[in-house]
Amino acid sequence: MEKWNQTSNDFILLGLFPSNQTGLLLLSLIIFIFIVASVGNSAMIHLICLDARLHTPMYFLLSQLSLMDLMYISTTVPKMAFDFLSGQKGISFLGCGVQSFFFLTMACSEGLLLSSMAYDRYVAICHPLQYTVRMSKTVCVKMIIGSWILGSINSLAHTVYALHIPYCRSRAINHFFCDVPAMLALACIDTWAYEYMVFVSTSLFLLFPFLGITASYGWVLFAVYHMRSKEGRKKAFTTCSTHLTVVTFYYAPFVYTYLRPRNLRSPAEDKILAVFYTILTPMLNPIIYSVRNKEVLGAMTRQFGIFSAKKQKSWLSFPFFSFSRLIGTS
Repeated sequence: MEKWNQTSNDFILLGLFPSNQTGLLLLSLIIFIFIVASVGNSAMIHLICLDARLHTPMYFLLSQLSLMDLMYISTTVPKMAFDFLSGQKGISFLGCGVQSFFFLTMACSEGLLLSSMAYDRYVAICHPLQYTVRMSKTVCVKMIIGSWILGSINSLAHTVYALHIPYCRSRAINHFFCDVPAMLALACIDTWAYEYMVFVSTSLFLLFPFLGITASYGWVLFAVYHMRSKEGRKKAFTTCSTHLTVVTFYYAPFVYTYLRPRNLRSPAEDKILAVFYTILTPMLNPIIYSVRNKEVLGAMTRQFGIFSAKKQKSWLSFPFFSFSRLIGTS
């Protein structure tokens, strides 16, 4: 079969939805999620920068998570929406490489950052007297910089490999973005060595961090279980379970997709799983990590006046409601 000339042809992204009314309805839902994620993450970054009370390691890490999520979802959804609405599904060879690089950078960096956030909560609850030493601003900055650098290096290695292999067969990538494993299905050569590299990098950047996060929250829940306050235990269990749910939403589909052998993969299944870690998680993170947090809601009150004193007074006047119920758990 004749090889594809990489310098004169583009890839074609087949997309996520069929080109009909059902596909348009589903795309509208995705665009709505994109808007919610963009506004939520942008507002969180702005709020943490403005409010001095949020200038702590926990919220510095959270601001970086919001930045990664904002870049993450912006890497895939705008292109997918444009392709569907315009009917032009082509993407240049260089454009595909750029999209793949930013996607993989955000994916790997966020995996490492989430493990840093779990470690922060572990130290705060299990070793509170050592928190200022173990999670100093210097340590926090090193965690953030390390996440970005390691994610970028890993992404660069994968992207360079993908751009230097010969392609043949169809130029149509059966995905809604330039996912490297989907691109390899079009390769003319045996890619077993690269698949092994994918296994190693997925284990280092996703599987091991996920196991570390699970262990951290396990110790946290163990410490919480021995709390004397029943209300404190209830709030901590609710918060930890919610955080673990979001983390699982991110890691589980990712690990399942990238650790499977090629002969067990299904393009349709891979695209559905990708929705969880590329679209849903960036929307859920600012809600779970922020809106349910009393300190963040207090910062919203100070900076944006969302909860005015007058409104608080009127809410507290109701006999069956209290302000603590309205703002949720921290």
